[in-house]
Amino acid sequence: MITLASDFGTPYPAAMKGVVLQRTDARLVDVAHDFPRQDVRTAAFWLREVLPYFPPATHLVVVDPGVGTDRAAVVVRAGDHALVGPDNGVLLPAARRLAAPDADRLETYVIDERAVGPVEPTGPDPAADASARRPTQSNTFHGRDVFAPAAAAVHETDTDALGSLEWLESTAMDVDLELPAPTVEEQRAAGEVLVVDGFGNAITNVPGSYLDGRERVLVNGDLVPVGETFAAVPVGERLATVGSHGYVELDVNRGRGDEAFGLEPGDGVVLESAAEPAD
Repeated sequence: MITLASDFGTPYPAAMKGVVLQRTDARLVDVAHDFPRQDVRTAAFWLREVLPYFPPATHLVVVDPGVGTDRAAVVVRAGDHALVGPDNGVLLPAARRLAAPDADRLETYVIDERAVGPVEPTGPDPAADASARRPTQSNTFHGRDVFAPAAAAVHETDTDALGSLEWLESTAMDVDLELPAPTVEEQRAAGEVLVVDGFGNAITNVPGSYLDGRERVLVNGDLVPVGETFAAVPVGERLATVGSHGYVELDVNRGRGDEAFGLEPGDGVVLESAAEPAD
């Protein structure tokens, strides 16, 4: 299969799918096309959390604020998976997790962008004026003109033989992206909000194990109960819990944690032990 992820919304992903389906009969699966626009770090986090649940696949990822610039287009072989997208760090957190524990199975290749096309519509160009016809390769839509045909070709190639593709050259990535790590002590954990999901849950980088055995914690100085489920507190009340990804979340039962805690991605979060109530 080929998975697709982008910040495009609609209808641009349909053009990428059309190009892929001209070249392969792969099963296409959408991961998401509503990542925050041009937010590389948020996309990288969600890809790291979602892609490991797939069987071996080719993953087409386009969150590309530098489209049309001199940033490289790359393919990353990660174990039995391959990721195709821009060299801006968005692929690396997921690639590292997919390759683990065998780091030797993490290989990177730069795409010769001029060699993967051309990409043309199957029907006649509707523009009557030749000067209005689109360029063979757009400077603003590499998702369609570079990454989609590359992903189709990668899908048709065994991951062990990616180096045989003449338009791929082994390289080192220009841009790295490591999601920030927290500082965790017995009584205090200092981290930050990595992302806010669609429910408004503020997902931190603090490991959920910090909440083990605690009934409540101080969150940036405010006393907050700890619960195993959202319903552990009354509707509209705040809580700290462990999300499905294994990190501490700051939430509201049937509400938005980001608003209730006044937090957004990148904001610092300090969790501290609080005195437990007497029996």
